[in-house]
Amino acid sequence: VQLQASGGGLVQPGGSLRLSCGASGSGLSGYAIGWFRQAPGKQRDWVGCIYSGIGRTDYSDSVKGRFTVSRDDRKNTVYLQMNNLKSDDTAVYYCAADACSHFDWQYSIWGQGTQVTVSS
Repeated sequence: VQLQASGGGLVQPGGSLRLSCGASGSGLSGYAIGWFRQAPGKQRDWVGCIYSGIGRTDYSDSVKGRFTVSRDDRKNTVYLQMNNLKSDDTAVYYCAADACSHFDWQYSIWGQGTQVTVSS
């Protein structure tokens, strides 16, 4: 499977964006998907993830209550809904398979990222 993150852009503080992680080459239904982000000059941080099947989710403390990961396997897409965005959320966002883990080394497939900029 190949992944591609999309939906990034410029948004004002307090605003919302929904990112998509699309798949090609294979369906996503059997994959757990994680979201990471990397700000300039900083390490890549885990944001959240969703398991396959029942779709249980997990989130980092920094986004819990503001971000929601969901999936629509019929559309081969996983979403990251981001609400109440803050300037600290500015980063390139990546989706990855096949784990639901804080640790990036557990993911074997990475998509190209999408830039999210939160600024007034």
